[in-house]
Amino acid sequence: MEEDEDSFELEVFEVDEPATPDEVSERRTRRHRRRRRAKSFGSAGPTRSRSSVSVCSSEAARGDQPLVPPATPETPGGAPEAARPTSTFRSSLLNVLGKLVIWRSSSSASARHRAPPTPPHSLASTQPPLQPPQPEPCEYLRGFLAIETERRIRANDREFNAQFHYANNLIKTSKYSVLTFLPLNLFEQFQRLANFYFLCLLVLQMIPAISSLTPVTTAVPLIGVLALTAVKDAYDDYQRHVSDSQVNNRKSLTLRDGKLVEEKWAQVQVGDVIRMENDQFVAADMLLLSTSEPNGLCYIETAELDGETNLKCRQCLLETAEMGQDDARIGAFNGEIVCETPNNLLNKYEGVLTWEGKSYALDNDKVVLRGCVLRNTQWCYGMVIFAGKDTKLMQNSGKTKFKRTSIDRLLNFIIIGIVFFLLSMCLFCTIACGFWETITGRHFQIYLPWDKLVPTDPIEGATVIALLVFFSYTIVLNTVVPISLYVSVEVIRFVQSFLINWDENMYHEKSGTSAKARTTCLNEELGQIEYIFSDKTGTLTQNIMTFNKCSIGEKCYGDVIDEQTGDILEVTESTIPVDFSENPDFEPEFRFYDKSLLEAVRRKDETVHSFFKLLALCHTVMPDEKSGKLEYQAQSPDEAALVSAARNFGFVFKERSPNSITIDVMGEREVYELLCILDFNNVRKRMSVILRKDGKLRLFCKGADNVIYERLKPDSDARKTKTQDNLNKFASEGLRTLCLAVRDLEDDFFNDWKNRHQAAALSLDNRDEKLDSIYEEIEKDMTLLGATAIEDKLQDGVPQAISKLAQAGIKIWVLTGDKQETAINIGYSCQLLTDDMAEVFIVDGNLYEDVEQQLGRLRDMINNSEKSDGVNGGPTAVSVVTFRWGKDQSESEYQHGCSVEEPEVSGGYALVINGHSLVHALHPSLEKIFLEAASQCKSVICCRVTPLQKAMVVELIKKNKHAVTLAIGDGANDVSMIKAAHIGVGISGQEGLQAVLASDYSLPQFRFLERLLLVHGRWSYFRMCKFLRYFFYKNFAFTLCHFWFAFFCGFSAQTLFDPIFISFYNLFYTALPVMSLGVFDQDVNDKNSLSYPKLYTPGHQDLLFNKKEFLKSAMHGFFTSCILFLVPYGTYIDGVSPKGHALSDHMLFGSVVATILIIVVTAQIALDTAYWTWWSHFTIWGSLCIYFTFTFICNYVFGGPYIGSLTKAMSEPTFWFTTLLTVTILIVPVLAWRFYFVDVKPTLSDRVRLKQRLESLRSRQSQDILRTPSARRTRRSIRSGYAFAHQEGFGRLITSGKIMRKIPRPNVGTDFSFPLSFGSSNLGGSMSPRKPVVASSSSSNAGAFTTLAPPEIPGFNEQS
Repeated sequence: MEEDEDSFELEVFEVDEPATPDEVSERRTRRHRRRRRAKSFGSAGPTRSRSSVSVCSSEAARGDQPLVPPATPETPGGAPEAARPTSTFRSSLLNVLGKLVIWRSSSSASARHRAPPTPPHSLASTQPPLQPPQPEPCEYLRGFLAIETERRIRANDREFNAQFHYANNLIKTSKYSVLTFLPLNLFEQFQRLANFYFLCLLVLQMIPAISSLTPVTTAVPLIGVLALTAVKDAYDDYQRHVSDSQVNNRKSLTLRDGKLVEEKWAQVQVGDVIRMENDQFVAADMLLLSTSEPNGLCYIETAELDGETNLKCRQCLLETAEMGQDDARIGAFNGEIVCETPNNLLNKYEGVLTWEGKSYALDNDKVVLRGCVLRNTQWCYGMVIFAGKDTKLMQNSGKTKFKRTSIDRLLNFIIIGIVFFLLSMCLFCTIACGFWETITGRHFQIYLPWDKLVPTDPIEGATVIALLVFFSYTIVLNTVVPISLYVSVEVIRFVQSFLINWDENMYHEKSGTSAKARTTCLNEELGQIEYIFSDKTGTLTQNIMTFNKCSIGEKCYGDVIDEQTGDILEVTESTIPVDFSENPDFEPEFRFYDKSLLEAVRRKDETVHSFFKLLALCHTVMPDEKSGKLEYQAQSPDEAALVSAARNFGFVFKERSPNSITIDVMGEREVYELLCILDFNNVRKRMSVILRKDGKLRLFCKGADNVIYERLKPDSDARKTKTQDNLNKFASEGLRTLCLAVRDLEDDFFNDWKNRHQAAALSLDNRDEKLDSIYEEIEKDMTLLGATAIEDKLQDGVPQAISKLAQAGIKIWVLTGDKQETAINIGYSCQLLTDDMAEVFIVDGNLYEDVEQQLGRLRDMINNSEKSDGVNGGPTAVSVVTFRWGKDQSESEYQHGCSVEEPEVSGGYALVINGHSLVHALHPSLEKIFLEAASQCKSVICCRVTPLQKAMVVELIKKNKHAVTLAIGDGANDVSMIKAAHIGVGISGQEGLQAVLASDYSLPQFRFLERLLLVHGRWSYFRMCKFLRYFFYKNFAFTLCHFWFAFFCGFSAQTLFDPIFISFYNLFYTALPVMSLGVFDQDVNDKNSLSYPKLYTPGHQDLLFNKKEFLKSAMHGFFTSCILFLVPYGTYIDGVSPKGHALSDHMLFGSVVATILIIVVTAQIALDTAYWTWWSHFTIWGSLCIYFTFTFICNYVFGGPYIGSLTKAMSEPTFWFTTLLTVTILIVPVLAWRFYFVDVKPTLSDRVRLKQRLESLRSRQSQDILRTPSARRTRRSIRSGYAFAHQEGFGRLITSGKIMRKIPRPNVGTDFSFPLSFGSSNLGGSMSPRKPVVASSSSSNAGAFTTLAPPEIPGFNEQS
């Protein structure tokens, strides 16, 4: 398939179609013509690696050619063609334009998404140093693209590296500086439509000809809004500056002229060589040069990158490892690297190191990435290859997006609608003014003289006056678009954020951390969450494995039994654990509560001893000693937990060599000869070791229960049955089970098996299949010892929190970098998966067609099930992870309060999809099928996903479901997901602060998410919606009074109210009550908010504030303004006091309407307030006092134009009668309406509030009205789940001796030696024996067997 090089797009990726022969011929003709044209312009001359590269060199950019220098073009004579001069004006102009043009060809555009070539894998080759590819002399007329095709770095040479302008190590997430804050912030704020609108109004008010109001009425609120928002933005950006400073000011040891110098991270540059110490964070992406460990090994923890806390091994080149920690020698290192450009692929790196005339292939195993932590390695040296924003950690972080709530988006739409409504009113007044001036006004110029600018002709003069009146009414009626709305919203959100920060119920005492709102503009969005995307490790779990129970022989250990009743007691904090202090190697933090197991060990029960010896011997754990204390380093926390359990019971794993394992058994030293290790992989699901002690050969094996049971002796039925019962019990409690077995071997059989294994290992045909059959021969006829039960500790309250969130109608997806079996086990533990589910589907296809077939089968099966349920009268489709019916019924259920009983929904489906399958599922042609199938499942678990895939899943839901999403995680691998979601929540856990720094809210533990959403989120949404409904009501009631007055003032833009009243109405007279409502009001208390999660559902359907609710508020305001104007007008028109004084003047009438308006809107907010506090009383009744106080002060103290008007009106009974009549007409219908609906059609909130009031009256708990839903745990399936490490184990390194810092000397009396040799093993993930519906096409990888003796025979020591 050829690519059309003549097609260019702007950032558009297309799938190339197969070309016809005619198209191929035409393309060749075009390319030939272009080459001829290009030759007339000459070559662009030599270029650097980072340069303006002609887009025609698509093969180099695409990576279809190896990283070798292209052949130099030759002249017809055979001599190399000389570089053409580049000084001509035409070529120079083309070069300059090339740097500006951004067109790219389809092949170049897709180059970023294709894997670069794989360099030769020989450690040392004689090929010459690689040179950057030179651009071919073509396509000059079509355009250029400034791209980095490869990266060239020279160690310890800043001058050389500076020419390429690589990114430095400075991290910047802040937006402003001291100088740029004011202009940039004002520019951003005036991009908001409302701010720009009021700025235009302010300009209009400065024109005397059209303004009847002072500019102060608009200037004061506008400046207040801008200042308040600026302060908030400055505070947020200051926090970003602080976090950036903390990271950039970390110290690192950098080599300068052969000496170590302490420098800040921000000063580190590409090409620098830095030294790192144990337990330090890696400052940048680096190529390992030397380490303190043998053979150039080092160990890193990548929790910040992929969420995995188990250690990974990296190894530098043996040639560079020889430099050790000789600073002078490392400082003189001048190796040059040509490698790939910065990308977000965590598990891929390709490049070539050229040093001392030789080239060495580089891969991911020789690189440590920023965000990793150095573990179990005293020191290491590395050369920086990517720094700052180019590091893979930052490449996976995603872009920070401006987040707005759905209410913000709705407000923008409503404000636009209000503006059009305002313009329509102004247009009406303009037309009416024109008619009035034409018919009537021109005859009263003595009383209402026309301006000198107005023509004297009646028609022309009326037209000009009408046009000016349009702008005048735009100013008079501008309060219908309230600028104070934005001030109030910002203040309410700001205070709500502090309420979250101050909530003592979200404080974690153990860690001393509390919840924190890191943003102040998303609070009400917390009440509308529909999808939660959660990480697993460190978010749902503590990532702490504990040895909980076990089955040895036919007896179960671990339960605490009541000696009197024989009942099993629940373990609590007050339960006394077993005392292991007699063991000098015991761990104080280890907890076990069944004393009978320790007693069995002390009486030397043979089966119990064999059980713990297996745990102490069959593993790949590495021992280490720190500060005189023995510590273990394991590939997985499960394995560490088992070895730790054996240690505390007196079977202490002490040390290992390539040929031996040493343990202490009850204080006695025992040394076993290690003959071979049969390592774990995802097909075998078991691990074995073959040991010799005192001339006796024995095989120890541990693995999944179904795998072990198939390989036991035929006479093991009794023990199998009893152990299976115990396994069922362990599985029902959510524990991760594992079976242990042994087999005694004869020397003759083992030697014969060894020879056949060597032959199979050397076979060139079907090697894996032959090795598998050889393994099966020895791993059979085993004796079952028992089973272990490990608890992967969930964080406190996780199952209950997930249950409550699910009952609230929130769908929860788990996106984890962990392996499939571990994720499934956690799914059962936290109640995402239950035995009530019909099926658990696993999508694990490697090919596009396989994934398409699996998703199609899943969709069809769910659809067929729904049809059968519909025929049988079964339930309707169930949403993802929800225990409620469809949307319509849920809405009706909330609004009418039909039933608050949580329906018990059984059945349903769950989906588990692997990362390599998710790649295809997110393809545009498959994403709709994936989304359709996933949205019909109760639970969705995506495992082995990359950070970028997490963000892509979130974006998929946002784009197609238009739902509010929340992402929660604790590591740097969750940052892209957190930034992509509408709301990001960071867990301040043990994996650093990357997730917290990128989040909108931070929590100490996952369980606090329940309170954050169901209490603070629901309250914030409830308060904001009630605030907006009332705000629009009071502003329409206020503004439309001017409109009604226009009919009685000749549409002259005369204001009804005092200008001071217009300025103060939203700023002082009505501001405090509505803000109190938005900050403190609540329909039900926090306890009932948590007890009845369905109270959360209105946010999903936008029930409390939407276009319909806005229209209701606007119509209510319209009706109120009409009554407010007409009733006083009818009273005061031609009104006369008993003393004969006229009461029909404009100022007195305006003061009366203004006073009644304040009383009515105050009474209305008193009715709207559901939760009364002292602050509510102070603000509501205090606002009335403020009105009267300010009115008298402004008129009598400062001599306002309305002096005496209100005093005169209040001295007459007419005023009080009019006020009472108007308030009654406006308030009584509202009361009647609300009483009717609360009594006849109460919502769930009304019912819960009634229950709450009854409880407060009775002063006791009442359960006879509503039942609190329970978060019960169902019995889980019978399965085994042992979390082996994700990657290759330590088996090869152990038996080869490379991993050993010091080889132990053989003990006196042993008859074996310690030869060193090389081996290999293959380690994979475990799988559950539970049988879900698996439409699987995964390939099976044969198990590997650790090798020792050359040629590479898997698994053997030479002496065996």
